[in-house]
Amino acid sequence: MNSKKNQGQESKSEMTLGRKNYIMIAIGLGVIILGMILMAGGGSDNPEVFNYEMFSWRRITLAPILIVGGFAFEVFAIMKRFKE
Repeated sequence: MNSKKNQGQESKSEMTLGRKNYIMIAIGLGVIILGMILMAGGGSDNPEVFNYEMFSWRRITLAPILIVGGFAFEVFAIMKRFKE
C-alpha cells in the first residue's frame, strides 16, 4: 500500500510541461511580439494629411499571419508531449 502512495506522490511532483515546451512557448511569444511590432505605426503626424502607409502589405497581410501563426504555435507547444 505504501508503494502506491509513494508512486502517486512522485507523479504529482513532476512538471506537466517540460523544458522543450517552455522553449517552444517562448519562440511562439516572440513571433506574436514580432507580428505586433510589424503592425505598429503608419499614422500621420499631421491630422490634415491622410497617410496610405497604414494599408501596406506588411501591416494588412504579414503581421496578422505572424500573430495567428504564433498563437497556433503556442497551442502546439502546450499540447506537444516529448519522450524523455
